[in-house]
Amino acid sequence: MEAGQIILDEGKHSTGCIGLLAGFTYRHRTLRNGARQIISVHVPGDFPDLQSGLLGTAIHTLQMLTPGRLALFRADDLQRLVSERPAIRDALWRETLIDTSICGEWVANVGRRDARGRIAHLLCEFAMRLRSAGLLEGDSYELPMTQDQIADATGLTAVHVNRTLQEMRRTGLIHTERRMVKVNDWDRLAALGDFNPQYLHLEAVRN
Repeated sequence: MEAGQIILDEGKHSTGCIGLLAGFTYRHRTLRNGARQIISVHVPGDFPDLQSGLLGTAIHTLQMLTPGRLALFRADDLQRLVSERPAIRDALWRETLIDTSICGEWVANVGRRDARGRIAHLLCEFAMRLRSAGLLEGDSYELPMTQDQIADATGLTAVHVNRTLQEMRRTGLIHTERRMVKVNDWDRLAALGDFNPQYLHLEAVRN
């Protein structure tokens, strides 16, 4: 799949589920006025649309954030598999619960944190999820999001995102070069974003 390619359109009939093998995807809703809200970003190993596949209708638009590879599962095959394999059933149920937990934290992030807190929280979450997926070494990682996309994920304008990132660089919290992010002071960044990784349930993911 190519970057920007739409996998599933909101409201469309869905007959299957997707496992993300490589690259990054995101889910979003677009309002009548054209405003877009990104509601989740997914890393390799995630099943970003279990709800749509099992409910039969896409409840959001699922789109490639970067080039990547997907595994496609027919919904009826997956339902048969989980009835035959309790371990797989439990893993997918756990995936759904963790996705719900992350969604709740994103609501709190957009609704109650200020601009610096929202972006700091997003940067911390992405680092932790990439590390859990084995895609981060040290304190640097590639953030596959434009400033417009960060704005749509945090309920800010792109201009506000730009100014906030500049301030974070100026105060030594982070260093950025193109899309590479280096966290210089994790404790300060986590404190700024009121970040507690408990909602990610990383121990459950590893198990």
